[in-house]
Amino acid sequence: MAAPSPAKSMGDPGITPLSPTHIQQQDTDETPSGPSFTVVVAIDFGTTSSGYAYAFAKEPECIHTMRRWEGGDPGVSNQKTPTTILLTPDRKFHSFGYAARDFYHDLDPTESKQWLYFEKFKMKLHTTANLSIDTDLHAANGKRVKALDIFAYALAFFKEQALKELSDQAGSEFDNADVRWVITVPAIWKMPAKQFMREAAYKANLIPRDNPEQLIIALEPEAASIYCRKLRLHQMVDIGSKTAVNGYSPTENVGAGMTQGDRYVVVDCGGGTVDLTVHQIRMPEGHLKELYKASGGPYGSIGIDYEFEKLLCKIFGQDFIDQFKVKRPAAWVDLMIAFESRKRAAAPDRTNPLNINLPFSFIDYYKKFRGHSVEHALRKSNVDFVKWSSQGMLRMNPDAMNALFKPTIDHIIQHLTELFDRPEVTEIKFLFLVGGFAESPLLQKAVQDMLQGRSRIIIPHDVGLTILKGAVLFGLDPGIIKVRRSPLTYGVGVLNRWVDGKHPADKLLVKEGTRWCTDVFDTFIAADQSVALGETVKRSYTPAKPSQQVIVIHVYCAEKEQVGFITDAGVRKCGTLRLDLSGTDPPPPAPGGGPTRREIQTLMQFGDTEIRAMAVDVATSRSVKASIDFLSQ
Repeated sequence: MAAPSPAKSMGDPGITPLSPTHIQQQDTDETPSGPSFTVVVAIDFGTTSSGYAYAFAKEPECIHTMRRWEGGDPGVSNQKTPTTILLTPDRKFHSFGYAARDFYHDLDPTESKQWLYFEKFKMKLHTTANLSIDTDLHAANGKRVKALDIFAYALAFFKEQALKELSDQAGSEFDNADVRWVITVPAIWKMPAKQFMREAAYKANLIPRDNPEQLIIALEPEAASIYCRKLRLHQMVDIGSKTAVNGYSPTENVGAGMTQGDRYVVVDCGGGTVDLTVHQIRMPEGHLKELYKASGGPYGSIGIDYEFEKLLCKIFGQDFIDQFKVKRPAAWVDLMIAFESRKRAAAPDRTNPLNINLPFSFIDYYKKFRGHSVEHALRKSNVDFVKWSSQGMLRMNPDAMNALFKPTIDHIIQHLTELFDRPEVTEIKFLFLVGGFAESPLLQKAVQDMLQGRSRIIIPHDVGLTILKGAVLFGLDPGIIKVRRSPLTYGVGVLNRWVDGKHPADKLLVKEGTRWCTDVFDTFIAADQSVALGETVKRSYTPAKPSQQVIVIHVYCAEKEQVGFITDAGVRKCGTLRLDLSGTDPPPPAPGGGPTRREIQTLMQFGDTEIRAMAVDVATSRSVKASIDFLSQ
């Protein structure tokens, strides 16, 4: 154990950890449930489509999904709307969803270049390595806008829609203070992306900053898991049975078929990401326990759109496609909508070709750009399987379409295979396939072929709304998931008493005759370590000077479980723990006249969907304002 250190830790000037012992204790007092909300509204902010659902606390079983949207697509019937946003040329919010898409589409091409249209922008939060409040997004016309503004506009739109619907139901103005909001995010998202969503919610006035409890960040596969457990016979299909009627056969109730100790995997296949979680049911209350840290990756259905785009580049040239997207952005959106409906028609046993309508402006612009016709380009391109039909369509043979799915599905199957090979993941009774992409027969067949009957594959009927409904249930009872696994190893840099032969020479620091080892990684929690809801990690810190107002401590993280030093490979600074001592009195002088060492005890919680910190001034028992920031790196 490290001795109390009078020296300043090198990594963190002015911080001396007093007791780097690892105390993990189950808090006896339950976490306060906070103010009571009359309704829970969950927003599923998806990569490709979004929506909301709600339930009143007094009738938790009755989940309402949002009203029908105007302007739905042919062949795509669900209660979500495309995640698209349109801003006016002077950057004011104009519309969201189908309304945004249709308005943008009807603009004159010269005008549409001035308007800012955004789609599939949620993935930016996952793919940006050093996400901050200032991260930008690119509109279809290439112009840049702050991502935070776009996310806030989207949340404000949902807030307005939901409150309007609630007010219409109640017959009077519904007060936002009575709503507990839930926003869903992928489980594989890192803390900065989750915090970014929360910041967007503050900016959208979804909740006030001084009442953070009013918003819960829910993990998408967890929400799906909570919903799937409650499924009844008529609400799902079991694709494992070979004698199924058109691929499907009803089976007995899954929820009731789940008993103490049952383990199941939820595969959440969305537009942007695929998330895998492994849960076990703990009776009698039916609480859930996570058995292995969430895994997955950016293997959502938009990967197929990228493959289609690559195919178009191969046929018509990258230079033309890049130019066309910027010069005729609305026509490009049209082309992708046409592709979307054909993408949904892809199936393993399909034999007839799929026709994709090319917008007139594509054909026209190509002729101007290249001086020859689209038909000529197709003949010349050596791309088999894609022909030109006299009705002005691209005719794709089913193999060509299946080839577009292959890279994305291969990624998912590889990930599933690795997961099922893990020792923690044995005796899985059910595999739930959820999310919009789960509707794809090609994906279903691939999962079936991989599992070969090892688990029953269950697909809920309203597979696109599973997460939304589960998120409402989670908002009504956030304590339902009792044990989670930490996705990363978290800790801070500290000084330890020097031990000859144990510590590397380049870490030696001599202060006032005492030898210290610097940069030692003090682990708060290790990757894949299981952590219960409400469990705390305690550390004590002391300010370097009695008059110090703020203590700032760098938090480091790593993917690997064992970390020795903050300088090890794979360890990166990921956040700051900030203890605000202003407003708490410094302790009285010690009997000898010297200052008393002040001890600030910090409690961190890693068992929830977000990391939390609290702190107390030990001498006065007064609480100290503590916050962990993962964004302003």
